[in-house]
Amino acid sequence: MKKIAVLTSGGDSPAMNAALRAITLSCGYHQLQCVGFYHGYNGLIDDQHVDMQNLNINSALQHGGTILKSARCHSMLSNEGVMQACNTLRKHDIDALIVIGGDGSLKGLQAIKQHWERQVIGLPGTIDNDLNGTDNTIGFSTAVTTATHAIDKIRDTANAFERVFIVEVMGRHSGHIAFNVGIATGAEAIISFENFSKDQANIKVNEILKAIEKQASTHGSFLIILAENLWPGGAQALKESLNKQGQLNSAMCILGHIQRGGSPTPEDRNLATELGLASVDAILNSKDNIMIGKCSGTVVETTLNDVINTPKQLNTGWVNAHQEQLTYYLK
Repeated sequence: MKKIAVLTSGGDSPAMNAALRAITLSCGYHQLQCVGFYHGYNGLIDDQHVDMQNLNINSALQHGGTILKSARCHSMLSNEGVMQACNTLRKHDIDALIVIGGDGSLKGLQAIKQHWERQVIGLPGTIDNDLNGTDNTIGFSTAVTTATHAIDKIRDTANAFERVFIVEVMGRHSGHIAFNVGIATGAEAIISFENFSKDQANIKVNEILKAIEKQASTHGSFLIILAENLWPGGAQALKESLNKQGQLNSAMCILGHIQRGGSPTPEDRNLATELGLASVDAILNSKDNIMIGKCSGTVVETTLNDVINTPKQLNTGWVNAHQEQLTYYLK
């Protein structure tokens, strides 16, 4: 083993830099060369590379984003793009490739494996926490913390006006952020993929209005956490429906990309560091075609095929058992 390549792909997530640092330091310890490719798979296709030992990786540890930059790569959806990526790996005589990213990034890694004979390792880098094979993905803790802090501030002003407030959080097509943030902020309602379908919109509006009316005597706010890409027309449409049918003056806030940035939490830094070190160890132990995650406190290896083709379910058991104590509306 002489040369390992690494890239960050897709949507950025806090602590990607911590993973890059761990991989680079581990390669140095084992006297391996570590090559980084910029801008995700685009940099691999276009051969935009850097010797990772030449970067000041320690100073990047506390910052969000990624020092290798990231991007989505439409070329990886074509056979020509995948073959060009493989040709770059062969050109540099790369022995193993580590990709840090989400579902789409791991699908790209799987496509490379079909045409490239050497080792591939995936690390779960996404705020959405939607990858099977790990309890938490790199960046999820920070995204939940950022959203929670922002919503705590929103709750203050909502209380001052006794206002209904809708907050839309990220997650793509997963309810992990919405669910965890909703519980952490004491939201009165959580609307997510696990308890909503688009044909239920009118029914759900009526249910929310009943819950709002029930709480009116407490002189407080009513907070609704809404998962993105879910409600027909988004948070604005939900706000308009509530205002019209309930004669309310509700407000809304879309948190958006602030959930992707910021200094990563210690939990994310430590998880990224542990998985980064484990990825180099896996390569040295001839492991291949896997994603490395952490479940129940233990580093685990899951085949890329199982990660990609097994949806990660949201565990709502403990909340469902006590939902009347926690929220008016979580079903």
